[in-house]
Formats: sequence, C-alpha cells, structure tokens
Amino acid sequence: MSHLIVHGGRPLRGRIEPSANKNAVLPVLCATLLSDQPIRLSNVPDITDVRKILAIFLELGSTVQVDYAAGTLFLHHAATRFDPAVHRLPEEMRSSIMLVPPLLARFGVARLEDDVKGCTLGVREIDPHVEVFRRFGCTVERGDGSLVIRRGESLHANDHWLDYASVTTTENFVLAGAGAAGSSTLTNAASEPHVQEFCRFMQRLGVLIDGAGTSRVTVHGGTTYREVEEFRFEEDFHEITTFLALGAITGGDVQVRNSAVAQFPLIDRTFAKFGVEVAHEDGWSTTRHSGPLAVQQPFTANTLTKVEAAPWPYFPADLLPIFIALGVRSQGSALFWNKVYDGALGWAGELSKFGAHVFQSDPHRLITFGGRPLVPATVESPYIIRVAIALLMVASSIEGRSVICNAGPIRRAHPGFIENLRSLGAEVEWTAEDV
Repeated sequence: MSHLIVHGGRPLRGRIEPSANKNAVLPVLCATLLSDQPIRLSNVPDITDVRKILAIFLELGSTVQVDYAAGTLFLHHAATRFDPAVHRLPEEMRSSIMLVPPLLARFGVARLEDDVKGCTLGVREIDPHVEVFRRFGCTVERGDGSLVIRRGESLHANDHWLDYASVTTTENFVLAGAGAAGSSTLTNAASEPHVQEFCRFMQRLGVLIDGAGTSRVTVHGGTTYREVEEFRFEEDFHEITTFLALGAITGGDVQVRNSAVAQFPLIDRTFAKFGVEVAHEDGWSTTRHSGPLAVQQPFTANTLTKVEAAPWPYFPADLLPIFIALGVRSQGSALFWNKVYDGALGWAGELSKFGAHVFQSDPHRLITFGGRPLVPATVESPYIIRVAIALLMVASSIEGRSVICNAGPIRRAHPGFIENLRSLGAEVEWTAEDV
C-alpha cells in the first residue's frame, strides 16, 4: 500500500508542465500493435500502466526502446508473435481489452482475462466490447478464467449503434474497423479529447476516419499502415485542471501550461460556480479568486448549484472528485451528479474525517455543505485516481499533518506528481516504504 503524508496549509505557487493523458497514451500504445512499421512516440509519461503494456510488448517479441526521462519511445512490432496457449493479457489494466483488435487483425486470436479491471468506479462491463467483436465476425468463448476471441478468415466491416457513449468501446470499434476491409460506422460514439487524440494517431498510421470528435464515426479499413516518424502526445486536460484546482483550494497562484484551451470553456464555467476565475494567456492557464471560495447561487429559487458529469461534451466524470474537494472548501452548498458510474461517490464518508459536511443522496448524487472548519485527518482512498488527489487537495488546504492511505493510484496517471507538488511549495511525501 502507498500512503501520502501531507503537511497542509501552504499556498501553492509556481509553474507546472503537465504530462500526457493516460487515456490517450494507452489506446495509442495498443494501436501500435496493428502495424509492423517503426513507430516513434514522444511526451510519453512514466506511469505504471505504460510500463505494463511495454512489458507485454517485450513478452510478445516486439522491439521496445524507451527513455522515460526524455519521454521518448520507439516501437517495432515486426517480430511480434502471439500464442493464446502461452500469452495472456493482464486483468489489472482496463486498457488490456484494447489489445484484442490488433491481435485479432494480425494473429486471428486473443486471450483476455475474464475480469478486466480499472479503477473501482462501479461495474465496468465488457459486454459492449464482446458485442463489437461479434459484430466484426468474431467468436467469443469463455475458457478457464479467460475469454478467447477468434476471427474467421477476416474481420467483417459493419455498422453498429452503442447503448451508451463508451470511450474504450469506441476505441475498440475503431481498432477493429481499421483491420476490416470496407467501411464501418459507429453511432453514439464517444467524443472525449483523448478519443480525438487517439483518432489523430490512427490517421497518422494511415487509417481514414470520418467524424472523429462527433457521435458518428466511420472507419475505412483495409489500408496499408505507414511508419510514424514522430507522434507527440498532448498535455492532459485532467492534470491541467487538477493543478489549477490545487492553486485555488490552497489560496495560491499556480500557472499550468495549456495548449488545448478549446477544451476548457465548460471546465472554466464550473470553476466559476465556486467563485474561481480561470485565465488563459500566452499558452498558460491560472486561477484567480478574491477572498474565501464561495458557491455562486443560481438565479432559479430553491435550487442548488449543480455540477453534472456525463460523457463528453458534458463535464468530465473523472474530474468530479476534484470539484467535490472545492465544494467542501467553499461557502455554500452544491450538488454533484455522476451520471456515468454507480460506485464513484462511495468515498464521501472519508471527507467527514476532515470535519466536512457531505451528504450522499443516492449512488449518483452528493451534496456538499461547505465552509465548515476542517481539521487534519488520516483518510482511506479507494482505488480511484482522482479521488486520491481530491483527498490530497482537501488535506493540502488544512494546516497540519494528514495522511492519505492507499494513494498509489495517482501513479497510474500522473508521473512526478508529488515532485511537481513540492516544486510548488507543498510539503508532501510518500511513506518510507513507498519511496
């Protein structure tokens, strides 16, 4: 277990260069397996999930040359081999399921552990993925603790309509469509910034895609893959938002490099609901507010200020914990509504250990009654990346020593996160056994 010790009450100040988005990097790494051409990637983050996928590539015989310090990665899958009797995709990573279409396209078979996991956000079903594989003409059989997926002579182009706009299912459809002769169209496709970035990589690889960033995406398969001389990952809007929120909650002044300002209008308006103004100038973003944080009251009488999280272009569900932390520290009450996951708010009771007043009205909705005096505490984080960060945010805003237990998930998405915090003046450290 990895625990963080936080000595809070210090305003954070300085500049941060954010890392790439894990949710873009992992599907792109999976997509590289489609091709036997050399591929070079830059701004690759040193996070645990990247290391796990690269370990899979090495096990399959791929050439992997990585410099984590420089953020560069060279991949060549010309010598890659897959044997379902020997090789299995690990269950501890949700992104493992996106290795299935490239394996099907190249080797005709993939073997996936039966219980693919990610953060503990609730039920993370694989049925939508199984349906996609079957739509492309594959058979899916349940074996001894695993799923074995096989294609026939080729993948079949098709049209499909998703039950809901799932990010990884959309990416799996695009991956499978790239390996199928003909055109395949997906309706109710996810459109998050990381899905768009993934589609841009696929286009660099040589795949023709229409409608990327919309709810209807068409993939024209059967193309010859090209060498990718360099593809640079963009800055992670999650990490940009996180450091902006850390500056606001500690009463500091944190500037974050941000070349994707077009993704921020709704995030900016959500900050404004807590009295925080976001300024974007010359490629940098920062937050500004005067006096204590305060929930801005709606014009409609007898209603609460709301933050509603749902698939893009709604407010991102992954960022909801960050703003719950702001809600706890803001004068006034606010309603937070997670329309995506059924297990994403169960950590709310940990906030009460700080002295916060939080009420979970049902599995999807939570109300903060902010502005109460808070005290340092030892709290337990579930296995959810930005919940661990939200608890750290609250601890950072309180003078005294707090401990965030089980904070290890932060390492899954944010390289050098604690080092970045220290550069801003935070006093925070992993417990001795985690260093």
